[in-house]
Parts: sequence; C-alpha cells; structure tokens
Amino acid sequence: MLATVDALLPLSLLEAVRDVDTPGDLDSEFVDELRNKRLGLSDTVYLQIKRYADAVRKRQRTAQDESVALAKLIGRRPDAEAVFRAAGRYLARESYGTINPVARKVLRLLPSVVARPLALRRARAIAGRYANGTVRRVGGYVLLDVPRSVTLNTAPASIGCSYYEAMLRELLRLLIGGVGSVDHIRCAGRGEGTCEWRADWKTFEASA
Repeated sequence: MLATVDALLPLSLLEAVRDVDTPGDLDSEFVDELRNKRLGLSDTVYLQIKRYADAVRKRQRTAQDESVALAKLIGRRPDAEAVFRAAGRYLARESYGTINPVARKVLRLLPSVVARPLALRRARAIAGRYANGTVRRVGGYVLLDVPRSVTLNTAPASIGCSYYEAMLRELLRLLIGGVGSVDHIRCAGRGEGTCEWRADWKTFEASA
C-alpha cells in the first residue's frame, strides 16, 4: 500500500519556504525580480500551497513520496535547517489549532499534575495524524518516535531531523506553556533503526 501523510505536512514545508523567501519591506519592483530567483515566491509553489491547503480543508492525505521530494529540495538549500525548523513550528501550530479552544484554555489553567496527562493525550493524537509518529512518556520524558521520517537523509548532518525536533518543541510549548529542551536521541540515518526525540517535561515547566 502506498504510504501517505496528512496534507498538512507537505503544506508546512511549502509554507516555510514561502515565509523564508518572502522579503521584508521592499519595493514592488524588487519583489517582482525576486520572484524569478526565490523558490518560495514562484507561481509553482503558490499553486502547490493552494492544492495542499484545499486538501487540508477536506482532511485528505497525500503520497508520502511527494513530501520526501519537497524535503530533498529544501535540503539542497544553504538555509535548509532554518526552513525545516520553520516548517516544524508551522505543523505544530496548525495541528494545535485543531484542538477545541476551550480545551486549549483548560490545559493552560489546570495544575501540571492534571494537565500533563491531558497534554500527552493531545500530543499523541497530533503526532499520529500529522507526523505518522507515536508519542509516549518514559519517566519525566516525552518521546516522539517517527519510523518513516519524510526528512531523513534529505540534508547533510541530519539537518532534516530538525523538522520533527522543532515540531515537538513548539507543540509542547503550546500545550503546556513552556519552552524546553528537545534532544534527537536516535536517528535512522545513523543506522539506529528509527528516529526518536526526547523532551524533558521539567525544562518546559520551569520556563512556563
């Protein structure tokens, strides 16, 4: 069976490319000139973003190979890590936005002893749907495991893995209100079977 991903995943990659390639306060003539030089401003990317955005609204999935191809394209850029991290944060924010606003507020108001199990449940659902991954808790740590990473080996030095690292960090920040550390503890690119990231609950709580 053809492997698929939620359409939000490739959309996050393209939205990050567009965001990074969009200039600041520049005159319109210069922007028009940049359209011919920057991938994120091209008509091709615009049309692809529109296609994936429509698929997201319809809750559709797309072929994983499409996302892998996009990730490889990003991996050839000198700013690949910045784009992957921006894409991971976008995926986290958009998936977090699918949670009922009342539930999001309640998570922030509850004591941590009650909020953390609820946040973990939300993180599991989001990781399963949008990252094809699994989230579990081991002691004071939250682990994200992604057996089939779309960014694996798409850039040197495991740069592509920063996509999922940024996603997990941003998702936990949104769920429990802190900014903590996330470590890439296993990598399929190093022959370790799967890609896995570890977040420490305590560091997120301490910075809340």
